[in-house]
Amino acid sequence: MNETLGEIGKLALEAKKFAKMTAQEKAETLRAAADGLLADKERILEGNAVDLRRAKENGMAAGLQDRLLLSEERIAQMADGMRQVADLNDPIGEVIETLRRPNGLLIEKKRVPLGVVGIIYEARPNVTADAFALCFKTGNVVILKGGSDALHSNAAIVDSLRNTLKKRGIDENAVSLIMDTDRETTKEFMRMNGTLDVLIPRGSAGLIRSVVENATVPVIETGTGNCHIYVDASADLNMAVDLIENAKTQRVGVCNACESLVIHEKVAPKLLPMLYQCLKEHQVELRGDDAARALCPEMKGASEDDWGREYLDLILSVKTVANLQEAIDHINRYNSGHSEAIVTEDKANAQKFLDEVDAACVYVNASTRFTDGFEFGFGAEIGISTQKLHARGPMGLEALTSTKYVIYGNGQVRR
Repeated sequence: MNETLGEIGKLALEAKKFAKMTAQEKAETLRAAADGLLADKERILEGNAVDLRRAKENGMAAGLQDRLLLSEERIAQMADGMRQVADLNDPIGEVIETLRRPNGLLIEKKRVPLGVVGIIYEARPNVTADAFALCFKTGNVVILKGGSDALHSNAAIVDSLRNTLKKRGIDENAVSLIMDTDRETTKEFMRMNGTLDVLIPRGSAGLIRSVVENATVPVIETGTGNCHIYVDASADLNMAVDLIENAKTQRVGVCNACESLVIHEKVAPKLLPMLYQCLKEHQVELRGDDAARALCPEMKGASEDDWGREYLDLILSVKTVANLQEAIDHINRYNSGHSEAIVTEDKANAQKFLDEVDAACVYVNASTRFTDGFEFGFGAEIGISTQKLHARGPMGLEALTSTKYVIYGNGQVRR
């Protein structure tokens, strides 16, 4: 995988022929690739150990190290995700809509592959396997550009995938990894018109902004996760504590973790002491407004910058509000369009929150951590889109397809 970017692009275009495979052949190949990952786990873990050692030497934050970390269990989860994708219905060739025109023309709208998909992402080795599985299932060639922090991990995973393809007589260039870590190469990748049909960035706000600003190919924008949980006046407070604890601490460095807490002033006096003790055990730092700090003096003060932050760290902002509308307005002002939740026993308030909060995923009485392709039953995800064109929310197989109109006639001419 030491080809130049131009060579990688040329080989990717040639590899598009694999899309002619049947649904069964693609599924069998994905199951074989999952077995291959498990067989190659020692080599993958060795590569990951190199990346982790360098990450620690470079002072990478603990939450980001957790994203980078692979283990036998996580490799098994990657393989399981690949098998789940294999078992899903193949969308390619599906007829979405059929129209019969008065002149006798039969028009079918069918799902087809996008073509060549480029993915730029940071230190998330599991994305490598997920992206391949989803793209392969949908007949798309994928070119991966992972972060330099995960270079050895990604290389070992891609080597395993390519070996499986080669053994089965399939063009291994259906998946490729750009090894060059130079920034100019990354910018060149964003401008591969004529090769890339779509580019999907997955990572920090800085990465996504760079892709949106520099790319000349179509981009599906996946967003950062400044996710809120709003605790309403009627909330079950024990449930609220459990949900916040899970959403904040179960995994810190992920985009669906809770970063911001909004609390109705009527329940704040009882909730905040409970929550402070719970989160203190996880070493979570709270940053609140004046009203929250008056109830919990140990809390640090929040600045205007805190309301819009995706921390990816053991930090949580706390905002108190007088009513539901104030909570909705605050969330819509500062959120990133990812995942928002309300804890309430009031059905009317729950419905108002669902209707008026502008985000890809909106929850009632559940943790934001469920915004995930695996949890939604997609097997895996290519990313979580926070934009509103083509795809929104966790992007599974259908998000990696386009449509084609197929028209059947018997001699019709337009007059």
